[in-house]
Amino acid sequence: MEIVLCVTGSIAATETIKLAREFRRQGHSVKAFMTKEATKIIHPNALEFATGQEVVLELTGKIEHVKYSQQDLILVAPATANTISKFAYKISDNPVNTLLITAQGHDTPIVFVPSMHDSMYDAVSENVEKLKEEGIKFVNPRIDEGKAKFPAIEDIVLESVRAVNLDRVSKGIAGGVVSNIAGKNILISLGGTFEEIDPIRGISNRSSGRMGLELAKEAFVRGSNLTILAANHEVSIPKAFNVIDAESTTLMNEKIDELIPDFDVFIATAAVSDFTPINKEDSKISSSYNLSLEFEPVAKIIQRIKKINEDIFLVGFKAEYNISEEKMIECAKTQMQEAGTDLVVANDVANAGCGFGSETNEVILVSDEIKKVSLNSKKEISKSIFDEISKKLN
Repeated sequence: MEIVLCVTGSIAATETIKLAREFRRQGHSVKAFMTKEATKIIHPNALEFATGQEVVLELTGKIEHVKYSQQDLILVAPATANTISKFAYKISDNPVNTLLITAQGHDTPIVFVPSMHDSMYDAVSENVEKLKEEGIKFVNPRIDEGKAKFPAIEDIVLESVRAVNLDRVSKGIAGGVVSNIAGKNILISLGGTFEEIDPIRGISNRSSGRMGLELAKEAFVRGSNLTILAANHEVSIPKAFNVIDAESTTLMNEKIDELIPDFDVFIATAAVSDFTPINKEDSKISSSYNLSLEFEPVAKIIQRIKKINEDIFLVGFKAEYNISEEKMIECAKTQMQEAGTDLVVANDVANAGCGFGSETNEVILVSDEIKKVSLNSKKEISKSIFDEISKKLN
């Protein structure tokens, strides 16, 4: 992906070094433009180092505003009130605004990341809305301490890749792995449920939510309408995602009943408890005496999904421990028969690098065919899973 990063005169310009480096770490090319005010906050040499390319500070006979106006994305980060307002009324008195006007004329996707005092953000809200109506995308700032602050780097990267993919879909130039997912309503459950014993204690499991989060990121950047159903988790979920909390199996069941009819795809990565205490105490159980607990089975959520929405594409996960590959495939096929899952992602958490909370995994994708995905990062595994979902949806 070819990105033009436009840096304007906000103190958040100091964050653009990390932003540019993250884009490059993910394999994207970055060319920077800076306003005069931005150079008073960070030196152009810093951005040249971060991007690996010479920074555009003024327009020359090379007509830089034309040369770079048809890249994959124009990203204005940070975007000041001055830059937003000038672009809203098509004032081109600096390299950044001139580039923006030229790019808009070519229908190049443009994303703004506002960063300013909250009163200024409120004051330019009409200009923001005007630009949104023209198709300009905005990454919501992080409102904190009376300021519209720069969002997390990861949020900006996710929103940027999503904007490019949706633009390609709208122009009919996206591949099937993206276009088959874009616009789909996708629900992903993640984490591990918590079954309360008393107001202080409960039982749970070791699911971190990491695999579910990587799948959610992949669904988001491919342009889906994403909702996350989150049990207990150890991962930080990007602010851009729509998240519904469902700590217990009972609550997750209630949310499933409410949500499933409206979704095209459900990916059930959450580790849902198989048992729940029969008796739940209203106050903390004293630790001064022996305790015995009695549990009862919980109805399996995944077996209810197709009964609620028979047309949904259902993806199940099957985590086993120290069993043969043949037995694992057999367990996955049993789930398909019992729950009607269209695709099962099976893995053995006993294998090295595949335990709960790990950064890596190796899985077997079981549907009407068997596909092995060797040990890799969960990010890459999520891409393989979505490629398979996309193929099946097609």
